[in-house]
Amino acid sequence: MNNSIGKRLEQYTIKRPQEVLLVTVAIAGEEDQIAIFKGFSSSLMRPTCFDPDVPVLPEEAKLLKIDRVASPYNPEAPRYIQQGLTWEDMQVLLAQVGV
Repeated sequence: MNNSIGKRLEQYTIKRPQEVLLVTVAIAGEEDQIAIFKGFSSSLMRPTCFDPDVPVLPEEAKLLKIDRVASPYNPEAPRYIQQGLTWEDMQVLLAQVGV
């Protein structure tokens, strides 16, 4: 996955702070889930590097799906806005906010 995809998703959450993006990706054959909120990304399944220059979404990651969740995010009872979006679906939303 291109790092600019991660940056664009982070920018989206800055413009829509009432949303959390849960991005499911495959990295080196292993599934990972990344939460993106207010411009920051964090892995929910593996350690996240403290260095902000190290992308949480590496270039080789394969995007599987994106879920839009209402903030604040409660993993026990998430309030989904949309589930299972593809990258193509998400690009429409990115365009709507100018990212």
